[in-house]
Amino acid sequence: MDEKDSKPKKRASIGAVLRLYFSYVKKYPWLLATVFMGGILTQAAFLASPLYLKQFFNTLTNGTTDSSNIKALYVLLAIIGLIYLAEVVARRIQGWSVAALESKVMGDLFDDSFTYLINHSYNFFTSNFAGSLTHKVTKFSRSFEALFDNIAVSFFTTFLFVTGAVGVLFMHNHTLGIALGVWSVLFLWFQMYVARLRQPVREARSEADTKITATLSDAVSNQNTIALFSASNHERTIFTAVVSDWRKKTFKSWLIDDWIWGGIGIFIAAIEIGLLYGAVVYWKQGQLTIGDFVLIQAYLMTTFDRLVGINRDLRRFYDSFADAGEMAAILQTPHEVTDAPRAPKLQIANGAIDFKAVEFFFYSEKGVLHDLTLTIKGGQKVALVGPSGAGKSTITKLLLRLFDVKGGSIEIDGQNIAKVTQDSLREAISFVPQEPILFHRTLMENIRYGRLSATDEEVLDAAKKAHCHEFISGLPQGYETFVGERGVKLSGGERQRVAIARAILKNSPILVLDEATSSLDSESESLIQDALNVLMEGKTVIVIAHRLSTIMKMDRIIVLQNGAIVADGTHNELLEQGGLYQKLWSIQAGGFLAEELE
Repeated sequence: MDEKDSKPKKRASIGAVLRLYFSYVKKYPWLLATVFMGGILTQAAFLASPLYLKQFFNTLTNGTTDSSNIKALYVLLAIIGLIYLAEVVARRIQGWSVAALESKVMGDLFDDSFTYLINHSYNFFTSNFAGSLTHKVTKFSRSFEALFDNIAVSFFTTFLFVTGAVGVLFMHNHTLGIALGVWSVLFLWFQMYVARLRQPVREARSEADTKITATLSDAVSNQNTIALFSASNHERTIFTAVVSDWRKKTFKSWLIDDWIWGGIGIFIAAIEIGLLYGAVVYWKQGQLTIGDFVLIQAYLMTTFDRLVGINRDLRRFYDSFADAGEMAAILQTPHEVTDAPRAPKLQIANGAIDFKAVEFFFYSEKGVLHDLTLTIKGGQKVALVGPSGAGKSTITKLLLRLFDVKGGSIEIDGQNIAKVTQDSLREAISFVPQEPILFHRTLMENIRYGRLSATDEEVLDAAKKAHCHEFISGLPQGYETFVGERGVKLSGGERQRVAIARAILKNSPILVLDEATSSLDSESESLIQDALNVLMEGKTVIVIAHRLSTIMKMDRIIVLQNGAIVADGTHNELLEQGGLYQKLWSIQAGGFLAEELE
C-alpha cells in the first residue's frame, strides 16, 4: 500500500462519526430502550403537571371556600405531587440507564481505539506525534459521552416536550398553538443554521488544541536535547506561536457564540411578548382563563429553557464532532501491514531466510533496495555492513514486516512471510535494537516482556546471562525498580543489557542484532559478547554492525551499498577482494580499532 493511501484523513465526517458511535450503542439494545423510555415518561410528567396546575388555579379563582372546592384543591395537589414523584423516578431510571450505557460504550471505545491504533504500522507511528495520538484517543471516547447526552437527554427530550406543549396549546387555542409551533421550528432552524456556519471555526479550534498537545509532548519528551542545546527560549517561541494561534481561533469561536446569544435573546423576547399579548386578547373575549395563563407561562418557560439549552448543547454537539472526527479518521484508515485472510502461523524448521528479488522504496520509485536476492541458511551467522543509508536496517524491518516489500518476496523455511500471521512471524524472531526503549515499569516487567509467561526464576536467569543482575542487585528496589519513561533512569548500556536479557528470555530461532553492543563500554561489551555467543548457538543470526571488529568471526559478511549487495564472504575473503569492505576496514583499523586489536 502506498503511503498516500494509508495516510489518515484530517477528520471524519459527522455522518461517519455518528455511524461509528451507533455501531457501539446498538450492542446494548435494552439499555438504549430504557434510556428512551425514561425520557418519554419524564417528559409526559413535565407536560401533565401544568394541566393540573391550570385546574388548580381555575379552582382558586372561583372564590368559593366550600368543602367540595377545598377537597378538589387537595385532590389536585395530591395528583400534582404524584406527577412530580413519577417525574423523579422516571428521571432516575433514565439517568441510571444513560450512565450504564455510556460507561460500557466508552470502555469499548477505549479498548477498540487502543487495539486499532496500536496495530497501525511502524510507518504510521513515525509520521505522528505520540502525544497527539494519545490526545485523540481520549477525546474520541469522551466525545461520545457529550454526543449521547445531547441526543438522548437533550435533543430527544426537548423534541418530546416542545411537540407535546404545541399540541396541548393547539387543543386549547389553535392560534397560540400554531404560533408556538412555528416559532419553535424557526428558532431551531436558526440555531442549526448558525451552528453549521460555526462548525469550521470549532474544527479549527480543535485542531489548534491538538497541536498544543503535540507541541508540548514533543518538547517534554525531548527536554534533555533542549537543555543540552540551550534552546529553551527557542522552544518557548515555538510553543508561544502555537498557543497564540489557539487563542485567536478560540476567541473567534467565543465571539461567534456571543453574537448567536444575541439573536437567541431577540427570538425569546418576540415569542413571549407575542404569546402573552395574544393570550390577553383571548382572555378579554372570555376564551382563556387565569389557569390558561398559568399553563401558557409554564409551557413557555420550559420551552425557552429547553430551546435555549439547545444552543449550548449544539455547541457541545459540534465540539464533540470536531474532537471525535480526528480519531474516527484514524479508525477509518486501513492498516498498511495486515495479515492475509486465514493466514496460518509460521512454522520454523531450521530458520532459513530467503530474500527473493526484493524491491523497496518509501516515497518514490527511487528505491532503498534494488532487486535484493540473499539466501541465509538455517543456523548461519550473517553480518550486514555498509555505509549509512545502504539499506541494512531496512532489511531487518522488512524481515519483521514493519514494512511490506514493494516487489519480490521474503521467505522463512519456504513460507512467504506476507502469507503468515504477523504475531507468529515476530514470535520467531528476537530483535535487539540499537537504541532500546523501555516501558515505565519495573525491571522485572521489562525483561519479562521477552516472554510474558516466564517465571521470576527464568527472568533472573536471563538477566544474569545478559549481565543485568550486577547493576540491578545494586538498586534499592532491585528488580522492582521503575525505570522511568522510555527507560531514562538507566544508562544507555544498562538499557541495552535489559534488551539483550529480553532476547535471551525469548529464545527465538532467529536473532537480529542491530548494533546490540554499541552503547556498552569495553568491559561490558566483553561480558555481553560472551552472553551473545551463548544466545546465538543454534540460531539463524543477522547482525547489523558499524564496528567491524564485532563481526570478524561471522560465517558471512554481506556488504551493502545503495540498496544492493556489492560483496559477500568471510572477513578474510573480503579483505583479499578489496573494494568497499577493505576501505571501511582500513578506515576503522587506522584509528581506534587498531588500538582495540592490539
